[in-house]
Amino acid sequence: MPDLEVSITVCSWNTLEDTRLCLQSLQNALGEARFEVIVVDNNSADGSADMVATEFPWVRLERMYANLGFTGGHNHALGIRSAPHAFPLNSDTIVHPGAIRGLLDYMYEHPEAGIVAPKLLNPDGTLQYSCRRFPSPLAALFRNTPLGKLFPNNRFTREYLMQDLKHEGPREVDWVSGAAFLVTKKVIDEVGAFDSEYFMFCEDVDWCWRVWKSGQKVVYFPSSVITHAIGRSTDKAPNRMIGRFHRSMFRFYTKNQLPERPLLLRPFAFVGAGLALSMRAGLFIVKNKIDVVKRWLSKR
Repeated sequence: MPDLEVSITVCSWNTLEDTRLCLQSLQNALGEARFEVIVVDNNSADGSADMVATEFPWVRLERMYANLGFTGGHNHALGIRSAPHAFPLNSDTIVHPGAIRGLLDYMYEHPEAGIVAPKLLNPDGTLQYSCRRFPSPLAALFRNTPLGKLFPNNRFTREYLMQDLKHEGPREVDWVSGAAFLVTKKVIDEVGAFDSEYFMFCEDVDWCWRVWKSGQKVVYFPSSVITHAIGRSTDKAPNRMIGRFHRSMFRFYTKNQLPERPLLLRPFAFVGAGLALSMRAGLFIVKNKIDVVKRWLSKR
């Protein structure tokens, strides 16, 4: 068999039906590139691992007996892959025909690109804003918050999501969603894999940050298309995921952005960021609990 080009790594946690659809789409793409698929099942309780073993025997299945998280699962797969390049892929995605070939061809033609990402669509076919600018405190203040609802067209959210730019041709971007992107062997060898300190969330932002710092580029390549149903795993434990998300945001800020602040301002920025993110997380958790009570009352 010719040498493999890329290892597609899928991390699964209780997403049986989504994982099935994802693997079916990859099975349909077997003729367009030389790739292997590694599924890391994070101790699912819904029979996902057995489904993969039975219905997709050509897939390399890794059964974990603890939940390693998104980062841990993908890093495990990256460590055992057989191909030089890697393609971390969410289990709640459907790969469109030609997407993998297009990403590989772009990577071969542009060796300066360390990460190349496709256009992501929502299940209804609308655009998913998957290429973004690096987060800022003002973007966090307005993104998915009561203040953002008061000012839905604020420039901080628009700039963060790159809503004012056309998503038509290839372009360099700050970071791309970890739901799907191609990573070169050079990045993995020189920059490393996902930072294992992130259980999930912000690990994609962090990796792209490190890629840019290494002198390589992150590119959005919309000619390749993948459908992504956001949050199929995280929606199963919303409040716990809110906590994890905000802890990851705090880690990203203190690890990467805080050291770039003036030395005298860093202690104040550290405390301010911690308090702001804690309050933000608290608001989301309270809102979720209120929504649960409302649903309970509506059924009585």
